Amino acid sequence: MSGRLRRYGLLAGNGRFPLLALAEARRLGHEVVAIGVKGEAAPEIEELAARSYWITIAQLGKLIEILHKEELKDLVMAGQVKHASIFSSMRPDWRLMKLLASLKQRNTDALIGGVRKVLEEEGVRLLDSTVLLKPLLASEGVLTRRKPTAAEEAEVRYGRRIAAALSSFDIGQSVAISERACVAVEAMEGTDAMLRRAASLVNGRRLTLVKGSRRREHLLFDVPVAGPGTIAVMHETGTTVMAVDAGRTLLLDSEELLEQANSRKICVIGLRSES
Repeated sequence: MSGRLRRYGLLAGNGRFPLLALAEARRLGHEVVAIGVKGEAAPEIEELAARSYWITIAQLGKLIEILHKEELKDLVMAGQVKHASIFSSMRPDWRLMKLLASLKQRNTDALIGGVRKVLEEEGVRLLDSTVLLKPLLASEGVLTRRKPTAAEEAEVRYGRRIAAALSSFDIGQSVAISERACVAVEAMEGTDAMLRRAASLVNGRRLTLVKGSRRREHLLFDVPVAGPGTIAVMHETGTTVMAVDAGRTLLLDSEELLEQANSRKICVIGLRSES
């Protein structure tokens, strides 16, 4: 991204990701119009954005109307939308209904790809969702004082193979490994619940957490995220290592995250993303 000031639309889902993106945009002097997804985005987006609008997840037509009204050519998607919301009983508007009818699959990847195509036809570019948060992406290498043991490195390698094999199924982003066996795969419940489920199955044995970026060519929406809360749950569940894709995973409050990891002798590693 160049140093010149720019205008963005930001479609905000849940979590802190949209708030961080808006705060960073304000710091840099960019103008961002926030479009919050009702029931997902935090109301604080209104305080951080130049202007704000609210839509439901089913209102693709209204999203396009807002983008044209604001003369926005660049749209960033930030934050998650619960999978159950995407496939809820909410009636889609005619633009979304037409899109859904054209999809061969109705998973998140297919839906986002379809939305991107529709937006491009309307003259709007869907940008990498980390475009405003590059400094928060995990760097490559061991990020904590403690390095992984040989056994932990073997589990990370195995976990990455599992995550890569699952990447095309749009299931989740994380796997829990113990003694080179895949104990749990993240689905709709999220990483924390997945780790607690895994811990209930291993009778106190150590766990390794591998977070993947699904080997996508893009980072349009559902970017892997970890924060201090992740470290707290890792400590609770006996998870001693977290491996993430460098340059493709957001580490929120990274100083606090790494401080907590160091105090609990947890190892955090950023690994080069595999194609």
